[in-house]
Amino acid sequence: MEKINKTLKRLASHENFQKRFAQMREDTLANPDVRDFLRKHQQDLTEEIIEKSLMKLYEYTQQSRYCHKCESLEACTNMMKGYHPELILTRSSIDLRYDRCPRKIMEDEKRKNEKLIKSLHVPKDILNASFEELEHDEERIDAVQKAAAFLLKYEQGKPVKGLYFYGKFGVGKSYLLGAIANKLAKKQISSMVVYVPELLREMKSSIADSTLNEKIDALKKEPILMLDDIGAEAMSSWTRDEVLGPILQFRMLESLPTFFTSNFDFQGLEHHLTYSQRGEEEKMKARRIMERIRSLSEPVMVGGSNRRN
Repeated sequence: MEKINKTLKRLASHENFQKRFAQMREDTLANPDVRDFLRKHQQDLTEEIIEKSLMKLYEYTQQSRYCHKCESLEACTNMMKGYHPELILTRSSIDLRYDRCPRKIMEDEKRKNEKLIKSLHVPKDILNASFEELEHDEERIDAVQKAAAFLLKYEQGKPVKGLYFYGKFGVGKSYLLGAIANKLAKKQISSMVVYVPELLREMKSSIADSTLNEKIDALKKEPILMLDDIGAEAMSSWTRDEVLGPILQFRMLESLPTFFTSNFDFQGLEHHLTYSQRGEEEKMKARRIMERIRSLSEPVMVGGSNRRN
């Protein structure tokens, strides 16, 4: 079997190969970025170093830099997807260093942010919500301004009230929670968005596998908790007094920001909490829950028409 060195020497002697190599060399050294690099480091470079590093220079010219050849991260044309090359000078040669491209940086940030937003039974479109996509119409301007004010003021460890968004079905209350959660994630602040009716059903089933206390503790201590659609559940005395009550009590004492969405205003929610599934009237217990909600959040009406139609 012919040795590789002999094969390369034989190929190099062919006129066609020599022409292609000469053209490749010319195109590579004529590349504007390569020329700028060579000019910048001309005092440290020799012809020998340039010739020895020619394949590295060629590799550099064949790849996309700053995503100018790529339509998306998935369609990245580079050897290492999501990384673009940079020419660097080592002791006796020119080499390449690969750094994350702008699209890769954005994607990594997005994934990191997604990990900061925990959720239970919340639709994906809510978790992807943003203020940029939110319709800033007159009927919701107060809610958007209150949300923006919270984001500006909030610092972990500093007592700040959450918001209680209430209004008709489909006006964008849950979407607002998602937009706030995403803004917080960009500040590296963890939050949890929870759909209340499913949460309470899950809590009941958690009794059997002995995870109830663990789940309640997680909700108690989450830096920012968002309870979506409170009042839509069929409330039992147990879920109100043994699940919701302790969570809200702890968060009130620790001044942990808590958000709510509901179809009810405060008065309507208190009436809903007063009557259990069995039809029992428990005004005092309902009033106790409402005191905690009032302490934790500021009521904000979200108006407008049903945007889900």
